[in-house]
Amino acid sequence: MEQRAVLQIDGLEVAVRDAVREDLPALLALLADDPLGATRDSSPDSDSAPYLAAFAAIDSDPAHRLLVCESDGQVLAMLQLSFIPGLSRRGAWRAQIEAVRTHADFRGRGLGRSFLTWAIEHARNRGCALVQLTTDKSRADAHRFYEGLGFIASHEGMKLVF
Repeated sequence: MEQRAVLQIDGLEVAVRDAVREDLPALLALLADDPLGATRDSSPDSDSAPYLAAFAAIDSDPAHRLLVCESDGQVLAMLQLSFIPGLSRRGAWRAQIEAVRTHADFRGRGLGRSFLTWAIEHARNRGCALVQLTTDKSRADAHRFYEGLGFIASHEGMKLVF
């Protein structure tokens, strides 16, 4: 676990830290509080065994960080940051950002922008040559948000879901 960071958001002090197992109900609530997540993810009071197993795998692997923004004991936002080695781009490391969610009460206040900016800088400090993410084609607001941070839609993504 790495040292905490502190962000100032709209007069509020927000800590960025690694998630702990006790955060899982709040993380599941963030994932489910979303039109797409509501169809893919369970509510915090459902069977948590698959989520506990995934959390344990992420938490035990130093190439992955499940991060939260927290203030006064409340989880306000989350994201997963993974570090991937590769041969392309002269053996460059890349960072993959996944599961970006912000609590509904804190959207539009600069928290997401500050959190992503922090994650991008963290990836740069870890030696990554690029940061990548995917976002569903239906998320026009998310596309604008990421473009505002400098991301470009340079590739067409594909997935095979089982």
